[in-house]
Amino acid sequence: VEFAAARTAAAGRKLEGREPIHCPLDVLTQHLVSMALAGGFVEEELLAEVRTTHAFRNLTREQWQWALDFVIRGGQSLQAYPQYLRVRPEGGRFVPANAAVPRQHRLAIGTIAGDNAMQVKFLSGKTLGTIEESFIARLRPRDRFVFAGRTLEFVRTKEMTAYVRKTDKLSGVVPRWDGGRFPLSTQMAAAVREKVAAASGGTFDEPEMRAAEPLLDLQQAWSTLPKHDQLLIERSQVREGHQVFLYPFEGRSVHEGLASLIAHRVARETACSISITPNDYGVELLSSVPIERDEAGWRRLLSAENLVEDLQECLNAGELARRQFRDIARVAGLVVPGYPGQPKSARQVQASSSLIYDVFREYDPGNLLLLQARREVLDQQLEVGRMSAALDRMARCEIVLRFTPRLTPLAFPLWAARIQTTHLSSERWTDRIARMLATLETAAGEK
Repeated sequence: VEFAAARTAAAGRKLEGREPIHCPLDVLTQHLVSMALAGGFVEEELLAEVRTTHAFRNLTREQWQWALDFVIRGGQSLQAYPQYLRVRPEGGRFVPANAAVPRQHRLAIGTIAGDNAMQVKFLSGKTLGTIEESFIARLRPRDRFVFAGRTLEFVRTKEMTAYVRKTDKLSGVVPRWDGGRFPLSTQMAAAVREKVAAASGGTFDEPEMRAAEPLLDLQQAWSTLPKHDQLLIERSQVREGHQVFLYPFEGRSVHEGLASLIAHRVARETACSISITPNDYGVELLSSVPIERDEAGWRRLLSAENLVEDLQECLNAGELARRQFRDIARVAGLVVPGYPGQPKSARQVQASSSLIYDVFREYDPGNLLLLQARREVLDQQLEVGRMSAALDRMARCEIVLRFTPRLTPLAFPLWAARIQTTHLSSERWTDRIARMLATLETAAGEK
């Protein structure tokens, strides 16, 4: 289905958009120091030049003055520290403040940042392995996740280590690995929804869609294939608990936040334990108690009202902002990643940036780099804009509720992904998958 959607979109010359970054002040402060090193700069000339770029076309005089003040005297909270005084005025131009500035700046220049790995340890000190920082940063104390064949309870992070304890609960969040996921973009997700909607009306024009036709027909027979203006929600029961499957077809990056949001809102209404599993087409919610909602109840759970506040509660946005600030601080020249032969570890860089982050929060809460970190978390990591648009689209959809006695073709991969990470029995995962496939294919043959 994805192949057919991509080929149709390519033939129609539909290109995926790339939302440009707006006014990244960490990049601007780095550029100011770079220009001071390159023979110095005249303030009004450089301001006019910077505003010719797309990213800074709406740069205000206040933002410009803040960035200039930041590199001249370290801003409101760092002016007492000489290492942050990097530029000074001289004869109508701005030049390096001292001989050490060029050496330090050349070693730290650049804007590319990668995700770091964090160690996962028991409180006793035993190391279980490493996991991507962007996953751990979303967790709050007492959240559970599946790792190294165990369900673990997250306790706290210290620098680049996540401390955990064992838990007897079997449900938990499935870790995400950036290297192993290539989520559908907004445009690709819309193209897939078009193909699924066409299939629901019996249209299978492309060879790929004809190849998928038997499976899509089975989905239609056992449940339904959602049309353009429909949101399909399936409910079933398995030995592990009560399942709900939602199929917004918005891409995994949106579904991750959406699943956490729904689980948070359900738990706020009803005391229960919920495990979530997302993929590109939908999400699975596995609960200890039935998640029974009528159409009005589901519309409340899928409301865009208080979206930012609820996401900040359920996804630990404060810790995400702290770690996003590390990259901003490095680009802005507040943290030096080390010197040749003496590189700093990710742990040291995180400790240094966390200290500056805390100073800004306490003594300079309006610091524009601090505000940039919070904005980038909402826009880039939580994808609030995309999620809000998805919720608005779903609000206009008819909600189709189905109780399914068995896993449907859309539900099966979500179930398989969950049991792969929570599988604790002596039976091999592949054997359990094969047994379930045999049961489903027998039922499909009867149809």
